Amino acid sequence: MTAIQKKPVSPVAHLTPEDVEQIGIELDAIRQDVLDSRGERDARYIHRVIDVQRRLELGSRAVLLFSSFPPAWIVGTAGLSVAKILENMEIGHNILHGQWDWMRDPKIHSTTWEWDMATPAAQWQHSHNELHHTYTNVIGKDNDLGYGIMRVDEDQPWHPFFLVQPLWNFINACFFEYGIAAYDLELGATVKRKQTKDPGFQRRLKAVLTKVRRQATKDYLVHPALSIPTGSFLATLAANFTANVVRNLWSHSVIMCGHFPEGVETFEKRSIDGETRGEWYLRQMLGSANISGSKAVHIMSGNLSHQIEHHLFPDLPSNRYAEIAPRVQALFEKYDLNYHAAPLPKQVYSAWHKVVRLSLPNGWLATTNVKNAPQQLALLYKMATGGPKVRRAAQARLTQQARKAGAAG
Repeated sequence: MTAIQKKPVSPVAHLTPEDVEQIGIELDAIRQDVLDSRGERDARYIHRVIDVQRRLELGSRAVLLFSSFPPAWIVGTAGLSVAKILENMEIGHNILHGQWDWMRDPKIHSTTWEWDMATPAAQWQHSHNELHHTYTNVIGKDNDLGYGIMRVDEDQPWHPFFLVQPLWNFINACFFEYGIAAYDLELGATVKRKQTKDPGFQRRLKAVLTKVRRQATKDYLVHPALSIPTGSFLATLAANFTANVVRNLWSHSVIMCGHFPEGVETFEKRSIDGETRGEWYLRQMLGSANISGSKAVHIMSGNLSHQIEHHLFPDLPSNRYAEIAPRVQALFEKYDLNYHAAPLPKQVYSAWHKVVRLSLPNGWLATTNVKNAPQQLALLYKMATGGPKVRRAAQARLTQQARKAGAAG
């Protein structure tokens, strides 16, 4: 992947400025159709999902009171994992986007909802709704591209630190809610700028620590303590930890599929100067990827399986994405654009492949085979231990090799 402006053949070169603006007009029409028909059917949907989630969580926690009995541990942990995924993905994420604010129900409103996550809702709304959705896939502006700890585009300079990014990514997946809390807090950048004493940062840090303490007290103290009479304290503790890890791994996988798979486009910072509404829509279309699958996959992913539709219309009710997806896909086909959709395993593999590929210098993986592996490893060692001048020279050699390999292929 390279930023779309630097590609030898741009996938949007065939579009005229009038085409781009017409795409925006046609997408606005789809959006208006949903707004005009929004009503009781949608309200029933979100109420039903919340009701199912709460019953499932309550039932699972009741079963876990007897979790020293292995079958109860398995059933309770599985149920609690699903309940936590539903709460995060289909309920929390979408309510915090303001998708249900139109119902004017103070209990299901983006300004009052607090979710089962380490990061406070307000901080997440700033980093996600205001920053990520505005600057989607713009290198240097959208920090969701690698979360500040990974290289996810060839245009980002390679550094030996990135060799361990597959490990970082796996650790981040296991403890995703805490990684998101640190990310929303801008912890790395604040420490780097030595601004940890800043009153604004201190206030946000206090909010995060309060939320983390509340979450930990609930999952790792109160509910295990309720299981003491049945001798299930440790079993319930383990069940809560397992459910949180399962939820983290699932949500991390779904979110990776939204923007990380091979073929999803990125953009240069200067490309959004003076961006029109049509151009903004086009960036969302090409910078997102969908997961194809069953209705269960869509619900459990919070309908982020329709990431393209979500990025075009982040405040429309999530239950409508499946309904408008065929119209959106038809628009892609009409203007000869790539509607990036694939089953979950394929998208997860593609995203992880990119993480591994970009942990290495550009072209290294593509030019390495069984015969030249020793020489390539020696070159990689030289780049990892040498200075910037050594890396630049070695990168030039790799780039030349990759071009030759591409031409021969």
